[in-house]
Amino acid sequence: MEKAVLPLSSQQVADRFAKVLERINSAATRVGRDPSSIIVVGATKSVDVERIKAAINAGLKHIGENYVQEAMRKYEAIGDAVKWHFIGHLQTNKAKYVVRFFEVVQSLDRISLAEELSKRALMLGRKIDVLIQVNIGAEETKFGVPPEDAIDFIKAAAKFEGIRIRGLMCIPPYKDDPEDVRPYFRKMVWLAEAVAKAKISNVSMDYLSMGMSHDFEVAIEEGANMVRIGSAIFGPRG
Repeated sequence: MEKAVLPLSSQQVADRFAKVLERINSAATRVGRDPSSIIVVGATKSVDVERIKAAINAGLKHIGENYVQEAMRKYEAIGDAVKWHFIGHLQTNKAKYVVRFFEVVQSLDRISLAEELSKRALMLGRKIDVLIQVNIGAEETKFGVPPEDAIDFIKAAAKFEGIRIRGLMCIPPYKDDPEDVRPYFRKMVWLAEAVAKAKISNVSMDYLSMGMSHDFEVAIEEGANMVRIGSAIFGPRG
């Protein structure tokens, strides 16, 4: 019989967050980058509010949620103490909830979703920042725009006034050795540069969101300025 995994204490979460920041600092310094330019998004799917608050108290300023209903419950307890990122696959019919309190949707992958996010944001008198999710590994099990279609997709999505396209996001194939993920990160950097060169109205490549607990140091070495860190901060999901 497997032993149950106990949630980490608030102090353990704070210590792990500090360790993540040390690793980010080292990775950025290795390639001559400013560590302060790297945004840490705490991936908080299935993480309880107590542990999230512990990370916030330790300095975490951004959190990422995968499910709308779970995020809404947590928002009631946490509010605007952090910036909220939606990092999971977003159903179009949930866009009306997301635009209420999320600042960034990192997983835009369909024109129908771009249209709905724009419409719902404008109804609230706001615009919402989005990142385009790219299926960089061409995996059937993952969502995202194929890299070869990204520029055409971005041109079409950029026409919706209620969204601002601020960059790209990817979830590359999982590899036991993070070094094996490096080529995917390099391809993302190349793609972001190609989008920037296209000079599309309402589009900026401010953010490159790539790298998670297993491979974020390699992602930073290759150019990520936003990393989504879950288990390295909050421990294993129960």
